[in-house]
Amino acid sequence: MNALTLVFVALCVFALAYRYYGLFIANKVLNLQAERATPAVTQADGHDYVATNKYVLFGHHFAAIAAAGPLLGPVLAAQFGFLPGALWIIIGAVVAGAVHDMIVLFASVRHRGKSLSRIAEVEIGTVIGKVASVAILFILILTLAGLAIAVVNAMYNSPWSTFTVVCTIPIALIMGLYLHVIRPGDVKGASVIGVVLLFIAILAGPQVVANPTLAAMFTFSKKQIALMIPVYGFFASVLPVWLLLCPRDYLSTYLKIGTIVALALGIAVVHPDLQMAALTKYTGGGGPVIPGAVFPYIFITIACGALSGFHAIIGTGTTPKMISNERDVLFVGYGAMLTEGFVAIMALIAACVLVPADYFAINTTPAIFQKLGMATVNLTELSTQVGEQVQGRPGGAVSLAVGMAYIFSSIPFMKGMMAYWYHFAIMFEAVFILTAVDTGTRVGRYMLQEMLGKVWVRFTDNRWTPGIAVTSLIFTGAWGYLVYTGDIGTIWPLFGMSNQLLATCGLIVGTTMLIRLGKVRYAWITAIPGFFMIPVTMSAGYLNITQNYIPKLSGSKKAIEAATALGQKPLPADLALQHQMPILITLSVILMIMMAIVFVGAFYRWYQLFRIQETVQDSHGDSVLALAEIPPDPVGMQREPLMTSEP
Repeated sequence: MNALTLVFVALCVFALAYRYYGLFIANKVLNLQAERATPAVTQADGHDYVATNKYVLFGHHFAAIAAAGPLLGPVLAAQFGFLPGALWIIIGAVVAGAVHDMIVLFASVRHRGKSLSRIAEVEIGTVIGKVASVAILFILILTLAGLAIAVVNAMYNSPWSTFTVVCTIPIALIMGLYLHVIRPGDVKGASVIGVVLLFIAILAGPQVVANPTLAAMFTFSKKQIALMIPVYGFFASVLPVWLLLCPRDYLSTYLKIGTIVALALGIAVVHPDLQMAALTKYTGGGGPVIPGAVFPYIFITIACGALSGFHAIIGTGTTPKMISNERDVLFVGYGAMLTEGFVAIMALIAACVLVPADYFAINTTPAIFQKLGMATVNLTELSTQVGEQVQGRPGGAVSLAVGMAYIFSSIPFMKGMMAYWYHFAIMFEAVFILTAVDTGTRVGRYMLQEMLGKVWVRFTDNRWTPGIAVTSLIFTGAWGYLVYTGDIGTIWPLFGMSNQLLATCGLIVGTTMLIRLGKVRYAWITAIPGFFMIPVTMSAGYLNITQNYIPKLSGSKKAIEAATALGQKPLPADLALQHQMPILITLSVILMIMMAIVFVGAFYRWYQLFRIQETVQDSHGDSVLALAEIPPDPVGMQREPLMTSEP
């Protein structure tokens, strides 16, 4: 099949979904009102609660949610063929991912910018909220570790990529100062400054590589990058949101969306065919990239491109504190998720235009590839053209960069520029992922402040610098430790499962809020995808433990025993697995149990709400809760009278 067909189908479906389904949710289900004050206005503090232009906020939100998931997940899932991934991205983004993002953002805006765990505490119960808060904190740590490891793999020993990514930091600081100090509110001026400076940084990349002194300054090992990223996350969490985080994410959005649009135009010009079959022989399991079957692994491998719990972290973290108009929930929440779905489609295409043998040679180790009985076709030529050895580089990042470079270099007048496009794509991936890491770190700091605030109320003060610094240090230290000691093969599977488990939690909590607000007739929009994902995530978690972690633990134990018997020193990788696997297995079990408690608590809450309802029929025939039956709101949630008496 021609790749352009898939691009056209995705664009049409997403455009229609935004125009009809998204607008239906905004008007009928949530009844968004422009005149209703948001937390960014009522609780403005100039640090976290800052009313922000909707286009800047869209840039921040999109940059924050669009991390490794929509880039690497579709590439890894290409093992099953292009059809399973394409169907899950297109359908999942419309009926699950975008709905999830919009509902949790709406819920947080109504709960004065509180986190998902605090919303669960109000909507479901105090005990359930506490369980959810611990589970979500663990999930966020695992998520940021997985995302940061992907950045490490993309940036190490790559001075061009490192230079450009580092340049985005001072550029963002300049934009932040311009927007809030020099020319307050001049979004266009700040955009021009940021885009021009970013363009100069990108053009300067090859010059940095060509200069031995500069190249050495920006060449770092894996361990060095693994230390630098948490340090950056700490400062992104501590500094005011308008100074670094928001302008950097807004700036990154130009690079992200611009690259994806350029890739779509390149596909339109080149008309590449998808070399990967619609369905491969690995749909039943036993694949070299993903060992499990297409069900349930397709749903946890492609996370952020179709449905992602990390989006709930952002949607109840930084974004609700900056949204200035409640009507923008549609544009920011639903719109950004559809944009990310399109990014995932582009990543899937970039992987599937490669010859299957070349794809598997890149995404597996040489030993595993040799067992497949395949012969590479263009791999030697591709390695020569990009100027690097690309075989045996699993994880998805390299094959995505090769696929993108292949499409770009096939455009007329672009011949001979494949090395440039390859390194540009690697840098693009690193920027894409890092913007989610910094925002996620800030949200983790919010959550820690909320939790520690119950012990010492001073921690809830967003203006108390010591509290901000301490919680930021604790949180970055937690996920930074996993990044420094772990690898993508051990962290990523748990990240995928826990991420989708959190998304399921967001859908279930959102359903609870809709029922409480008297929107029972519309509760299906979140309940159906939520119910679907419960068996998906639980079965994936079980299979990940029994078919991935336990065999690795057993294999490493045997390898260590064999080495000891021969008087040899065990391999560091085997020793690391002996240390990591018990921790990851324990975390998996704990997270699944805790989320099961949250789900059961939510279902019991639904039963209570139905029992205590005083059925009153409004002019639309909606079943509405009597306000007297709604329990007190400990976080001062803004009640919505229109929900009980719509015209």
